[in-house]
Amino acid sequence: MQRIRKGDDVVVRTGKDKGKSGRVTKIVSEDKILVEGINQAKKNQKPNPNAGVNGGIIVKDMPIDISNVGLYNPTTKKADRVGFRFLEDGKKVRYFKSTNEVVDA
Repeated sequence: MQRIRKGDDVVVRTGKDKGKSGRVTKIVSEDKILVEGINQAKKNQKPNPNAGVNGGIIVKDMPIDISNVGLYNPTTKKADRVGFRFLEDGKKVRYFKSTNEVVDA
């Protein structure tokens, strides 16, 4: 079970996009994720008329290290650390370490 999953709202803690927030769109590897609107790079795209691709400069999201982001806590409105615990029925859930609230309902 991973601490940050696809669809989570995260806040960037370090780097050029520090303080920005976004939604995780893809888990690239164990330690890299894609966040919409974060760590963007410009790329020169060659046109390919057979595939219907226009040429020009495109902006694409690049992977960011998972250690540089924190899960957004709506009660404190900040990035928070995440831990794991087992409920009484044996289900493993994530929780915010600062407020001890369960992330997964």
